[in-house]
Amino acid sequence: MSAAALGVVVVVVFFLALYLLQRYGDLRRQQRMVLLGTLLSWYLCFLIVFILPLDVSTTIYKQCILDNGNQPSPVTQARQSNQTKNKSSVNPTLSIPKVCEEPWSYIPDGILPVFWRVVYWTSQFLTWLLLPFMQSYARSGAFSRVGRIKTALIENAIYYGTYLLIFISLLIYVAAHPQWQLSWRQLQTIGITAANTWGLFLLVLLLGYGLVEIPRSYWLLSSYDYLLAKTYFKAAKVATEKASAEENLADVMEEVADVHEAIRFNHGLRKCVDTIIGKCPAEYQEELVRNAESSRGEQNVLPTKGGLFKLHKKVISAVQRQGQTLVQWSILLEQAFHLEDVAKSQTSPLRHFTHSFPSEQNHGWVRRFIYTPTVEWYWECVCRQGFYRLLAVLLCLLSAAVVWSECTFFSTHPVLSLFAVFVQMAEKHHNYICIEMACFVSILFLCFCVYSTVFRIRVFNYYYLVPHHQTDAYSLQFSGMLFCRLTPPLCLNFLGLIHMDSAISHQDRIQTSYTSIMGSMSVLYFISDGFYIYYPMLVLLLCFATYYSLGSRCLNLLGFHQYITDDHLTSDLVDEGREHIRRERRKRQKAEDGENRRWAWRDRYGAQEGAGRSRAGYSEINDDQSSPVTETKNSVITFRRDGEEEDEQHRSLLQDHYSDEGSPNRRSTGGRYLSLSPSRAGIFDDV
Repeated sequence: MSAAALGVVVVVVFFLALYLLQRYGDLRRQQRMVLLGTLLSWYLCFLIVFILPLDVSTTIYKQCILDNGNQPSPVTQARQSNQTKNKSSVNPTLSIPKVCEEPWSYIPDGILPVFWRVVYWTSQFLTWLLLPFMQSYARSGAFSRVGRIKTALIENAIYYGTYLLIFISLLIYVAAHPQWQLSWRQLQTIGITAANTWGLFLLVLLLGYGLVEIPRSYWLLSSYDYLLAKTYFKAAKVATEKASAEENLADVMEEVADVHEAIRFNHGLRKCVDTIIGKCPAEYQEELVRNAESSRGEQNVLPTKGGLFKLHKKVISAVQRQGQTLVQWSILLEQAFHLEDVAKSQTSPLRHFTHSFPSEQNHGWVRRFIYTPTVEWYWECVCRQGFYRLLAVLLCLLSAAVVWSECTFFSTHPVLSLFAVFVQMAEKHHNYICIEMACFVSILFLCFCVYSTVFRIRVFNYYYLVPHHQTDAYSLQFSGMLFCRLTPPLCLNFLGLIHMDSAISHQDRIQTSYTSIMGSMSVLYFISDGFYIYYPMLVLLLCFATYYSLGSRCLNLLGFHQYITDDHLTSDLVDEGREHIRRERRKRQKAEDGENRRWAWRDRYGAQEGAGRSRAGYSEINDDQSSPVTETKNSVITFRRDGEEEDEQHRSLLQDHYSDEGSPNRRSTGGRYLSLSPSRAGIFDDV
């Protein structure tokens, strides 16, 4: 069972990381090395999170065996009962402790230490060496693989040189003090402690934000008025960003056009120019070709190869940013339209959810049989508010438990950390399933608070994770670096919360396999007894700052607009976004009405039985001079040439044709409109 549990976790975590990568990255267009590095970093971090509860239960089982005198325990309860029955007749005085039953997810000795060592050092190699190099490689504007590698090495020379200088300085400092007999294991522990200290510094910042913002966001999800106002606010910001991105792309395309005209096809740098043009959008490529054929004026100044490198980098960035803003704009439009539909459905007496644009909804079997308009109305208008508020209350209780435990986890007598209390109560009853569930829920909530902040945070246009396959390679790799640097200190912090880390709890217990590869933190006392204990208490101050939106207010003062309910600029942006949404709704409504008229036209004047005409063959109707439409047209012209007396007959003729829509020899109203139109080329001008 233990091997099966470990195998299931490994497979499930892999597909979880692959799903997130598919959602945020583009598996078909982005470089394979970028995707592989990001997938591996996410996968290793998620493995640590999901397998650590199994390590905790296995360690508690070993501690139970040690506390009961190192007596062996049966593998399962059934095996124990069988062995007891068989041995009772032979040696009735032999007793086996039943309290130390082997957990269902027990992992044999020797597996977890090797597993943790491989996972940890691979993730550290990714975050400190490979991913920074791949970031520079992906952002390089060079046109060859060798050129990109050279650019990445040059850009990372300072980065690698700084760490090498620090490492050499530490070695010289240790060598200058003979009383410090540091072994390779202790030097390795110092390096791990330094990496975890840096990660813990960033971890507390992200955790303090997530502990407050996540429960509050789910509480606010129950208010449609708030969601609609914030959607309008985002629409105003994204509309500005979209216009800026389009202007930036147009400026870059002008530079590409100048280079395209300056470097002719017989030039040595023409291959580089073709590579740059291949990264441009299709409509700009066609325009560049047309302009190059029409312009034969004097040539511009020839650019250098370094200038082409910079232009290539600018084109990639501009195209990526423009695509991101377009996707964000479409997502915001759908959200705004849906929220407006919910507001209308709430005031409607019919318990039936009505979409403004039903043609864009998915009409699959789920919507036809399960998520029907009636079910959708009950969910959106009745159940959703209560569900999200209940979820927000539960998350708020978990956040309060985390804050309390972070401020009191160093106290072992009495035990004040709530997570340690839950685990120790389950340990007394030897309920390993409860131990694993308590550990899994606790560490999953911590990871959710931290990782969701990583997915939400935006550092200008430098780092930003965008769903729907719009995240650039640099941001994907940067997120992988953050995960690899945040996960080890997060897991150590969790082990400290449940008093499974002897460096903090100072208890004589068996260490988990994960803690064993980290080494003893007692090498650096000011870290283990100072920073690791008192620094997490700052999460309380960060929670207060997040609750009062101090960070958002500071960013708002600096010119980075944030949604604040009591701010006048926010109200102006909400009104601006509302106008943008109204304008887009009118455009989409016109397009929807035009499409409906086209379909109605095709339904009325498509193929007739026995006539052999296609459904959309309007040209066949116009070209067929012997058709009933042509005959009717000639008759109508004859009636028009007569006087007012014949005009009355004309009206009666039209009425006869309206009543004969089902006749195979007559055309209906659309055909009559075709005959009376002054120009056949402008049939759909009114549409």
